[in-house]
Amino acid sequence: MSENTSADLREEVRTRYAAAARAILEPTAATAGCCGPAADSCCRPAGEAADAVGGFSQDLYRQGETDGLPAEAVLASLGCGNPLAVADLRDGERVLDLGSGGGIDVLLSARRVGPSGFAYGVDMTDEMLQLARANAAKAGAGNVEFLKGQIEAVPLPDASVDVVISNCVINLSVDKPAVLTEMFRVLVPGGRIGISDVVAQDQLTPADRAAAGSYVGCIAGALSRTEYLDGLAAAGFADASVTFTHEAAPGLHSAIIRAIKHAS
Repeated sequence: MSENTSADLREEVRTRYAAAARAILEPTAATAGCCGPAADSCCRPAGEAADAVGGFSQDLYRQGETDGLPAEAVLASLGCGNPLAVADLRDGERVLDLGSGGGIDVLLSARRVGPSGFAYGVDMTDEMLQLARANAAKAGAGNVEFLKGQIEAVPLPDASVDVVISNCVINLSVDKPAVLTEMFRVLVPGGRIGISDVVAQDQLTPADRAAAGSYVGCIAGALSRTEYLDGLAAAGFADASVTFTHEAAPGLHSAIIRAIKHAS
């Protein structure tokens, strides 16, 4: 992928998600939705019907799980799964959400780890950061921080978190090996990842994925299962797994990705 192409794709993603945030920050503004048409989208606002935009997002959060969160945080949920359901968060842990958007998974993580824990969110989009910080203030969450940055260069020091989560964002990265390397870097020895993402079956070539949907629609940029596992191994992770949860388009699945960073 050329540098110009990478920069163009990153800007296309940023523009799409900025529009989604503005639609919530300024509900009367004539902004386009983030996710596009049903056949070319992996995400939906949580308030929409599960079948409104295709099959990726469906019943992401358990009944009652989002109770008490600001409505704007729930509306800004644009993921393809529930990473908290697989991350097994514990009291006192430090959690990082890559591509934190409107902050729903950061706020839910902060609840789960309790006052002795902490939850970070990293996002490159100013409008999403504005929305997330407003949501944190409304929720009265004191153990959260939202940082501006790219998930390929996380603005946190080495070995600073116990768990990394992400929800339908890594497929949007233009440099996925860098993302996997950064996850490994910021985790403490013995740390783990619990990620929801869109993953392709191995028989789908990059050309097949590009033909199936757009990059910003979470299709063209999806890794295959083997590419994900190989990338995690190359970054240093162990015990990696990619588990398909449901097929949303031929050969494309919402998936749960787990791995650990062995203690030295």
